[in-house]
Amino acid sequence: MQSEVVASRSADQRDSRESRNGTPQLDAVSLAIIEQLQEDGRRPYAAIGKAVGLSEAAVRQRVQKLLDQGVMQIVAVTDPLTVGFRRQAMVGINVEGDAESVADALTDMPEVEYVVMTAGSFDVLAEIVCEDDDHLLGVINKRIRALPGVRSTESFVYLKLKKQTYMWGTR
Repeated sequence: MQSEVVASRSADQRDSRESRNGTPQLDAVSLAIIEQLQEDGRRPYAAIGKAVGLSEAAVRQRVQKLLDQGVMQIVAVTDPLTVGFRRQAMVGINVEGDAESVADALTDMPEVEYVVMTAGSFDVLAEIVCEDDDHLLGVINKRIRALPGVRSTESFVYLKLKKQTYMWGTR
C-alpha cells in the first residue's frame, strides 16, 4: 500500500507539469482516465482504477484535477430535437475590428453552443440551437448582426445531423 501511495504521488506530480504555453502536460495515466470517461462518463472510479492501475482515491484525485484544470468536462449530451430544439445552424461571421470581442459576446448568448475564431472565409463560427426558425431569425437578425463590429453573416441551417460525437480520444 505504501508503494502505491508513493507511486500515486509521483504520478500526480508528473501529471501536474505544464508545457511552455501553460497547458497541462498529461501523462499516459491521465490520458487513459480520459479515454475511460469518454467511453462512459458514469464509469465508477474503482473500475477506472482497475483499468489504469491506480486506486479509486487516486483516480478520484486525478479526475478532479483534470476538471479543475479545464482539461475535460463531464456532461450529459442531449439530442436537441428530442428536447424541443428543432433548428440548428452554423453561422459564419465576418468582423470589422476586434473579432475577439464579438466572440466573447457570442459566448454570452444561451442559444450559442459553440464559438470558434478562425482563419479563412469567416472570422468567427458560431453554432446555434433554437426552438424554431423564428427563434433562429431573431437570434441572427436582432442579436448577432446587432453586435458592434459584425460586418456580415452567412447561415448554414442543419437539415439533418448525421454524426455528433465527442469520442476522439486522446490520440
